[in-house]
Amino acid sequence: MTDVVPAFTLTSMAITDDVLAAYADTPDPRLREILAALIRHLHAFAAETNLTASEWQAGIEFLTAVGQKCDADRQEFILLSDVLGLSSLVESGNAADGATEPTVLGPFYLPGAPARKMGEHIGRPEDGPATLIRGRVTDTGGRPIDGATLDVWQCSGNGRYDIQDPDQPRFNLRGVFTTGPGGTFTFRTARPVSYPVPVDGPVGDLLRACQRSHWRASHLHAIVAAPSHRPVTTHIFDAENEYLDSDAVFGVRGSLIQRFTPAGPQDPPDVEFVVDVDFALAPV
Repeated sequence: MTDVVPAFTLTSMAITDDVLAAYADTPDPRLREILAALIRHLHAFAAETNLTASEWQAGIEFLTAVGQKCDADRQEFILLSDVLGLSSLVESGNAADGATEPTVLGPFYLPGAPARKMGEHIGRPEDGPATLIRGRVTDTGGRPIDGATLDVWQCSGNGRYDIQDPDQPRFNLRGVFTTGPGGTFTFRTARPVSYPVPVDGPVGDLLRACQRSHWRASHLHAIVAAPSHRPVTTHIFDAENEYLDSDAVFGVRGSLIQRFTPAGPQDPPDVEFVVDVDFALAPV
């Protein structure tokens, strides 16, 4: 006996074929490839779940609300990508062999952070315990890179970034450092704390509906870059943090977890903790 194919499947297959054919002559080959895969997977999702018209409408309204929540300081679409694990997946898929592992950019990156002098504190005493971050930037062969930049940012001790908190000055806990001879860098900051991702928008509604944690493991962000090398967007995670196994955006990598060691007599007297960490960049 011949199997009977459900009408929904037959109809969806015909529509999918028609849509794919309509985009088949897209001149840019990479755009053509991405669109074809997107169409196939979106259509397969709708067919597999037997998506109803009301569910489709709810999805449209949700995505509309995500867009309406975006502004110059907040990117709700990046937050959505983060909590669905897509950001983490894309970053991992673009990791370079031998280089520092990448992780999510997050929704609070702010371009234009000021250039800072080596060793400078990017925050204020009230932001948290003073911490010295020091190390080297090298290539994947261990050769130091002179002139590499570290664009770093983090939240304050109250769990909020400057763009979320009117009591913080603009570009608080943000700065760009440039390595000197030997690829070395050093700067002072506050020991980072855990914080909740924003839940006052549609992404928060999604997390509550799924009974998911909205807490991020404490971390410092860094974009490390140098001429003729692939930049890496990465984190420094605190090894003692309680959310390393349940980070809301799936951003933790074992290689990025560092010890915040209490400062010793050989360390500067104005810091409480010290982190020794190196970054490696792959050639272009």
